[in-house]
Amino acid sequence: MTAIPPTPRTSPVEDSTGSGLDQAPPAPTFWQALAFWLKLGFISFGGPAGQIAVMHTELVERRRWISERRFLHALNYCMVLPGPEAQQLATYIGWLMHRSWGGIVAGALFVLPSLAILILLSWIYIAFGQQPLVAGLFFGIKPAVTAIVVQAAHRIGSRALKNRWLWLIAGASLAANTLLGIGFPLIVAAAALIGLAGARLAPAVFSAGGAGHGGAALKTYGAAVIDDHTPSPPHARFSVPRLAQVLVIGGLLWLLPMAALRLGLGEGNALTQMAWFFTKAALLTFGGAYAVLPYVYQGAVLQQGWLSAPQMMDGLALGETTPGPLIMVVAFVGYVGAYQHPLAAGFAPDQAALAGAVAAALVTWFTFLPSFIFILAGGPLVEATHQDLKFTAPLTAITAAVVGVIISLALFFAYHLLWPTGFGGRFELVSAAIALAAAIALLRFKRGVMEVIAVAALLGLALRY
Repeated sequence: MTAIPPTPRTSPVEDSTGSGLDQAPPAPTFWQALAFWLKLGFISFGGPAGQIAVMHTELVERRRWISERRFLHALNYCMVLPGPEAQQLATYIGWLMHRSWGGIVAGALFVLPSLAILILLSWIYIAFGQQPLVAGLFFGIKPAVTAIVVQAAHRIGSRALKNRWLWLIAGASLAANTLLGIGFPLIVAAAALIGLAGARLAPAVFSAGGAGHGGAALKTYGAAVIDDHTPSPPHARFSVPRLAQVLVIGGLLWLLPMAALRLGLGEGNALTQMAWFFTKAALLTFGGAYAVLPYVYQGAVLQQGWLSAPQMMDGLALGETTPGPLIMVVAFVGYVGAYQHPLAAGFAPDQAALAGAVAAALVTWFTFLPSFIFILAGGPLVEATHQDLKFTAPLTAITAAVVGVIISLALFFAYHLLWPTGFGGRFELVSAAIALAAAIALLRFKRGVMEVIAVAALLGLALRY
């Protein structure tokens, strides 16, 4: 599998140190890229914001496999898609460098380590979660998770909100979602229309990076393998036959296991229902992992009753403490749902752990399959538009709107954490203090996510054990 050949920059970077930043590094081989994606699967902590930051540091700043502008253009496309944007971004860059198998390997290795870890942790949680030791740990972790969501909004916002107009879009998105109850698809559509109009009326505001009106220009880290003006490789150019091939194969990969579930287990089986529900979650929820969580909470907890609200919060805590996409909390949902109701999943009562593992793998398949199809089918169209403001401006506006929805999610978690029985009930002062301390550690002192979670867990253990 041939890597993209390096292309020198049109305007060489001034390099007074003689470190060669004006020359692109050697293009990575498929196996060099595979080694990096495997490593990323084990170190990608911190939710989408942290994972995107890790990829930016490794791929843009240190290795220079892709330029800042191309990285952000790919990120904007992934942000507008339903599903986990960090995993889709890894898939996109892997595909761009090493064709379809490069994308499949990058996306799969982003998920598989966390799936295995979460199956193990879910079993430990179910088997020992009521023990005082484990309960005390989660008492401290939950407030820290709320602070981490706030940090995610800050980190994405600091990169996306480059001028006051994009700030205004984020604020309007927050108000629409929180106060008016408007769903994210409508918010996305409105932001896209604003971006389309902005491309004509105020192009500087909605250009890549949003540098107009007081915003900061994109940084330059030196010549990259995939640079601003590197031509797209042949496999990344749009082709109707190739698009049809991707859609047919992707459709079969969804249809065959779904048909097997419906015919073999029946429509009412819990595994069949999970497969269909998480297919809808993958297709109908926009804004990445943080925006999909309220939808999963509503369906899995309130409608299906696969797990309780406190268990959902615990699952989010586990998702934050393991590598991989935050949306891997769906594996926890599937595991707990099938473990607690093995008969509904077609397993005997003494096969609860097996039922949970099968459900976790199943929901992971149906959740992430659409993401691969979106990237492999839509990537060529995106590559053809990375210099086209008519395409990039709506994505810039949508990214700003996503920030508002993530803040809305932070408020959602804070409410359930601090007033678990509603505003008329008792205010959880201790949880509020832990959340505030975690937020200060993350935002003011720039402490790592794992470090904050560990301290919060120990604090919760000291207070409740």
